[in-house]
Amino acid sequence: MKITDVTLTLFTAPPPPRGGPEGNLGLLRLITDSGLEGLAFLGALDNPASMDGPQLMRLLKPMLLGQDPLQHERLHQEMRRLTRMAGYRTVGAVDVALWDLAGKIAGLPIHQLLGSYRSSIPAYGCSQFMQEKAPYLEQARQIKERGFRGFKIHPPKRPALDIAIAEEVRATLGDGFPLMLDGAWSYTYQDAMLIGRALERLGYLWFEDPLGDQDIHNYAQLCQKLDIPIMATEFPAGGLDTYPIWITQHATDFLRGDIPCKGGITTMIKTAHLAEAFGMRYEIHYSGNSLSDIAGLHVAMAIRNCEYFEMLYPDPVHSYGLVHPLAIDADGLLHAPTGPGLGVEIDMALIARRTEAVLS
Repeated sequence: MKITDVTLTLFTAPPPPRGGPEGNLGLLRLITDSGLEGLAFLGALDNPASMDGPQLMRLLKPMLLGQDPLQHERLHQEMRRLTRMAGYRTVGAVDVALWDLAGKIAGLPIHQLLGSYRSSIPAYGCSQFMQEKAPYLEQARQIKERGFRGFKIHPPKRPALDIAIAEEVRATLGDGFPLMLDGAWSYTYQDAMLIGRALERLGYLWFEDPLGDQDIHNYAQLCQKLDIPIMATEFPAGGLDTYPIWITQHATDFLRGDIPCKGGITTMIKTAHLAEAFGMRYEIHYSGNSLSDIAGLHVAMAIRNCEYFEMLYPDPVHSYGLVHPLAIDADGLLHAPTGPGLGVEIDMALIARRTEAVLS
């Protein structure tokens, strides 16, 4: 079997939930001489595929043409050598499409190719970044009422207000409800210590990305001095080789996985097993679009050291492009896809209506 063509269909996406103009996503197709295709989405609602798509077609397509798609590890290694120019997001999309194709060839969902560990996982909902306290409380109530098994705050990034929001969300949802806070790399070390102490007092499950994404020294200090687990490595760790320093310097308590930032499923599986070797959790980050989220869900089903699955709120926006959107059941669980490959149906009619261009 050989890859005979690679195309990228750019289609209009809705505006980001935090406001701004419409962007676009890209439907990536790896076409083979067998008639089977591997599919993936490129882009995010606030990071359009038109930014990365030309680099994917210029740099990655030539190396993929004529290749055996089942030589997946070799292709991934070769793509990673081009990330300085093509970026990890393009590698991540191709990697997902290769796994989708492998699953279709085998007639199995991706998580079974990886080695299934479970068939369902609890999901938590995340807030948007907002500027006032009241909307956080309203979203927190909605998340709990809809059955999510936790709530993560993306705060305004003003330390005093952030602590007040954390306190009132805890009071609103009660002592037993799982809560997290994501600082999005915005605090000084001193402010992170202050907020971390407050989150400890309030019983939050973790404190995510409080410092600059490469501030390993101060992350190590936070991990040493705070009892609440620190979660870093969402953005800076683009490959397996960039994680060890975070572990050896004790600069994070959990590792983080992400389809576009890490270069796809292949890196995520390797780094999840690395975390397992050190007795660490590996929590999977929202991946920018609905099909990448499905890919992340397959990873979650194949590893034992991921406790939750992350879903942004309002989540219908992040299910865009699927016939049957990703949704929790009455118990707040997401279930493993059962079809071959990614195992979901893409809304091809929607893509056809909203097509902007086809790169080939």
